[in-house]
Amino acid sequence: MPSHSLTEPARSGRPRSAAADAAILEATRASLVDLGWSKLTMGDVASRAGVAKTTLYRRWAGKNELVVDAVAVLFDELELPDLGSLTADVQAVVLQFAALLERPETRTALMAVVAESTRDEALRGRIRNSIVARQKRLVLQGRERAQRRGELPVEPDAEVAARTADLIFDVIAGAVVHRALVSAEPVDADWARRFTLLLLKGLGSAASP
Repeated sequence: MPSHSLTEPARSGRPRSAAADAAILEATRASLVDLGWSKLTMGDVASRAGVAKTTLYRRWAGKNELVVDAVAVLFDELELPDLGSLTADVQAVVLQFAALLERPETRTALMAVVAESTRDEALRGRIRNSIVARQKRLVLQGRERAQRRGELPVEPDAEVAARTADLIFDVIAGAVVHRALVSAEPVDADWARRFTLLLLKGLGSAASP
């Protein structure tokens, strides 16, 4: 499973502790739920995680970087199942994504970093690199698997294929986040089925039972 350390430059000296990193990121999410973005401090996170504040600053330059990485590791839990068809795979990952967004720590942390990023270009870039770019792996995996099954054609133009993958990711992520967090409507099996049908077969299938 990828971790936020992929986005961090290599450092010399004593190796980082995976257990300490996990404790810090968990404490960050707990602080967000309890305190909100504005009241969260590096000191509070250090206290909750049972580490020195200097330990945090050796790993993260500040609150923005820390919170993005705390969110990113949650999304790294997403996996694309192999259920035998592209339709089943997409439905399953949509439901998995929605279940992740139902968790208070995910919902609070994601909404906080997105809101803050509207005023911070560097934070937007970190969200793109640490969360969005890493999760596009699911689209690439699904498309390659569907191509091997013969469900999708192989695109000869790599640039077009990459743009298509970006669009597919935007459609799925945007729809699920809007449904779950903006509209506050359930993302249940029926909605996932109808959404997947629309995504894979187009507007002509939108009214299918």
